[in-house]
Amino acid sequence: MSAATTRSRTPDRLCAEAVDLARAAAEEAAAPGVVGEHVSAVSEGDRVVTHFFECKDPGYRGWRWAVTVTRASRAKNVTLDETVLLPGEDALLAPEWVPWSERLRPGDMGPGDLLPTDAEDLRLEAGWSGEDAPPPNSVVSPEMAELVEAEDADVTDRAVVPVRGSITSVAEELGMRRARVLSRYGLHTAADRWDESFGAKTPMAQAAPASCVSCGFLVAIGGSLGQAFGVCANEFGPADGRLVSLSYGCGGHSEAAVMPKPPRPAPPVLDSMASDEFPLRATPDTGSLSPTDLSEADLGHS
Repeated sequence: MSAATTRSRTPDRLCAEAVDLARAAAEEAAAPGVVGEHVSAVSEGDRVVTHFFECKDPGYRGWRWAVTVTRASRAKNVTLDETVLLPGEDALLAPEWVPWSERLRPGDMGPGDLLPTDAEDLRLEAGWSGEDAPPPNSVVSPEMAELVEAEDADVTDRAVVPVRGSITSVAEELGMRRARVLSRYGLHTAADRWDESFGAKTPMAQAAPASCVSCGFLVAIGGSLGQAFGVCANEFGPADGRLVSLSYGCGGHSEAAVMPKPPRPAPPVLDSMASDEFPLRATPDTGSLSPTDLSEADLGHS
């Protein structure tokens, strides 16, 4: 370690003793009663020392007033260099600033809010905005027309593309004539986001009796996303009106269970339509009581 390094780490004596000068500078910059006790003095270089004072402002908990003093070579007069308020190790700091485009979360937009889209947004790509132009290999293209004329050939009507099937009409039907449309990246990220909310790995789908692909409440959608997603139309389901994965499912599946019919009581079973006699006194033939003996017994006759 060199002598210069050792001197830079050792606070200059005159600068280190200038605590009153540093406190007066801190009190001048701060509000009355905000500057607290002297905390420490740190050497910033040759004849440069920074004095730290406690900050008593409730809004700056853990911050410190830092006053830097210095003196010229061979001079005994210490002068003020800088006064600032710096955070300490346990200072209460504001979170790191994040651009609004990174802070925005789903559901943050409200009525009247505008969300500008970056011109280089990876989720979007340019749509089709050209005029009706036949493909290069079509017989009605300029290149092929010149070739036909040179060879004195005929162009059949079968090669003419009808207006109903023109590029413009197809692009209009597919929604490709917008200024920008979803890119493959935009489609994939949207599919991943929807699958996370209403996909096969959700607890609801894991406990479902069947998947949405066989549910009668599923409304099919067009395009490439229709191969993996649909719209739920079950008003009692947890995903009513939401885009759900075909592998999603819930207890409201149309074929999960059939409502049982109310039970009907069994019809009564009758062995005969006549009453049976049960005598209480035995008769000579059967050994049982006859109706006559039963009546005499009831009247007390022997």
